[in-house]
Amino acid sequence: MLIDMQTLKDKNILVIGATGGIGSRAAKLLAGSGAKLFLTGRNKYSLQEVASACNVPLDRCFVLDCSQGVSVIELKERYFQQLATIDILINAAGLGIIKSMSILDETDFLLSLNANLVAPFLLMKAFLPAMKEANKGLIINIPGVLGKVPMAGAAAYCASKYGLVGMMQSIREELKRTEIRITNLYLGGVDSPFWDNIDLKVQHEKLVQVEEAAKAIWFLCQQPNSGVVSEMVLQPFNHQVI
Repeated sequence: MLIDMQTLKDKNILVIGATGGIGSRAAKLLAGSGAKLFLTGRNKYSLQEVASACNVPLDRCFVLDCSQGVSVIELKERYFQQLATIDILINAAGLGIIKSMSILDETDFLLSLNANLVAPFLLMKAFLPAMKEANKGLIINIPGVLGKVPMAGAAAYCASKYGLVGMMQSIREELKRTEIRITNLYLGGVDSPFWDNIDLKVQHEKLVQVEEAAKAIWFLCQQPNSGVVSEMVLQPFNHQVI
């Protein structure tokens, strides 16, 4: 049986965290499928490189820290100056602080909450009203496997990601009478720059490749009209925890 997947041609897609390993590759796949992208990232020069690779004009790029409310409001204004509607919001941004409780401090904890929970909240406040007005849209967040299963040394990270999952599940309940879809992508062990500043021994050859993680996002953007993928779990074969 063939599934009628949605086309991405001319879809208006906002990619948060487009300069990251997963976000940049997903943006390229989406651009290759004919989507109209608006890209954000923290680094101006990296963002320009991704925009060039995706043939996205610079007026559809915005440098920001999305945990800052003022910046998110400005992002909203800039976005709707360029694109009339928002079909898909992909939040591929985040912060990974992996430290045991003996060395985890308040600053680390608050940084984790701001990046992984407050930022998605601000994005919902900014862009959900337009989706509700149109009575359609797709929101993709990436809680990661640690938004489902705890790990030693990940108290701050798990707290922020569990919070993200709970928030989006609650928002989903509010949107039951609309055609707005919410998908949580639980990635576990992707060979991305996420690990660069984390003091753990990682077997990179056994991790999920960035390309495969990006393809998962690309696939989820094409969900059929007849259903919704509420969640997807993608993990290394040898590191399965769910």
